[in-house]
Amino acid sequence: MKSRERMLWKGIMAGFICLITLVVFPVSAVAADNGLSTMNAGAAIALDADITLDNEELDKIVSEVVAISENEVSKTSKPESTLVMANVKESLNVRAQADDNSEKVGVLYKDCGGKILEQQGEWTKIQSGDVVGWAKTQFLFFGDEAESLAGEVGNLVAKANTDALRVHKSKSNGTDIYGLMAVNDEVIAVEEQGDWVAIDFDGQTGYVLSEYVSIDFKIDAGETMEVIQERERKEAEEKAKLIENRGAVPADVSELTLLAALIQCEAGGESYEGQLAVGAVVMNRLRSGAYPNALQGVIYASGQFTPALNGKVARVAENGPKESCYQAAQEALNGYSNVGGATHFKRVGLHDGFVIGNHVFW
Repeated sequence: MKSRERMLWKGIMAGFICLITLVVFPVSAVAADNGLSTMNAGAAIALDADITLDNEELDKIVSEVVAISENEVSKTSKPESTLVMANVKESLNVRAQADDNSEKVGVLYKDCGGKILEQQGEWTKIQSGDVVGWAKTQFLFFGDEAESLAGEVGNLVAKANTDALRVHKSKSNGTDIYGLMAVNDEVIAVEEQGDWVAIDFDGQTGYVLSEYVSIDFKIDAGETMEVIQERERKEAEEKAKLIENRGAVPADVSELTLLAALIQCEAGGESYEGQLAVGAVVMNRLRSGAYPNALQGVIYASGQFTPALNGKVARVAENGPKESCYQAAQEALNGYSNVGGATHFKRVGLHDGFVIGNHVFW
């Protein structure tokens, strides 16, 4: 080939390679930079070599350039996330079909998540635990928002894969133990530390050998309607057991007022059910034989009701308790109890028992 023709081919090739660079490399700055470096080298070879390029050789160079671009793009591409999180203050209905009138198959609560199965217009089909169905897209978080929320509300969980797993007080087999985990028991994993995993064990930081647990990141899942209905049925049964008439106790007006004043001091901001429960506790103590056998003695017993001991009950009684507390006191005196034979109550979280409002009774 003559020198002029060779130079013409070299120019064509250089321009062609630059054109390919502009087409296949705008996906990311990193890919473009790496690709340009590679192709510039190829262009230099094409321009400097004293060879003739036929169509077959030209096709080969083009194929190599495209392969390089696809490889670079694959290195920088991030797979699309299938994570989905509930975007609600309380709960989100999940339905059998993408229709507001379709049967409700489950519920996602605030901070619950799952994965995307399918999307159809304003609806998204999701799976969250055992809940599989359609939810309104507008009430869901996707992508970076979903991942950010999951990172905030999710937990690392350690699951025992052997029975009688010892939970040590420090990272040593020779230390005392807090207790044992049964196979498949799950606890919050605080941190992985070499051969050990720090866990939250009944409020204490304990340590288990990492070889005997599996670690997984979990977020709360939704509940199916079957699970919800069964839970509500059990709660109703337990509540029914607590509601009974335990027998009326005679009282005069001053005793009624005193009990109403105590109820107001202990549960004035609670629902009527919560106020009645406090009155029932006082009456259960009166019947138990473990406390004084007079209402005033029960209320003013040493170390029992702080508002009675600091004078607050007396002040409320003098000024007159509010009507709902009078009514709760009267029902309690008539023998009605909504907490069975419970004789104690505290703020929720301080003891196990039956919860009404902000109090737990036992």
